[in-house]
Amino acid sequence: MKSPRRPTKDELLAAVGRKMPDLIAPGLEVLFCGINPSVYSAVVGHHFARPGNRFWPALYASGFTHRLLAPSEQQELLSLGCGITNVVERATVSADVLTAEELTEGGRRLETKVRRYRPKYLAVLGIGAWRTAFGHPGASLGPQSETLGGARVWVLPNPSGLNAHYRPEDLARLFRTLRLAVASR
Repeated sequence: MKSPRRPTKDELLAAVGRKMPDLIAPGLEVLFCGINPSVYSAVVGHHFARPGNRFWPALYASGFTHRLLAPSEQQELLSLGCGITNVVERATVSADVLTAEELTEGGRRLETKVRRYRPKYLAVLGIGAWRTAFGHPGASLGPQSETLGGARVWVLPNPSGLNAHYRPEDLARLFRTLRLAVASR
């Protein structure tokens, strides 16, 4: 399979602030929620598309998908009962440039979206984003005691390749725990 063309530096710079459309439908089993899109994803038009991002391998290794999907195949997630959104809509070079105010406002928009689309689970990919956006400074990974917009909340590590705290096998194990909880419901 031919590798997709990599965006140029100028294309990446021009994508700062661009929004990514959600991959969402009513009644999903799991709505995965990133912190915000990368400029790489904004250029190519696919979530978690930056080389080195471990979202797609974690989905496969955990059993959410039957094969490793490429970001360009993201649409297949809907038929598996999964979707993708972000806390903050604007693309950035890295998530550390986001302000607490942006995350809090993004959290309010996310709650409205979850109420509208009614997924069973909301899987927030980034403990820091969950803590800041929803005012839970002591939160830890895994299932949360509260719901958001009627969905059960599960917090997973950020799968970015820049997050060196979690190895691929750790991500697979944590994603698998969520998959098993969804399947047993």
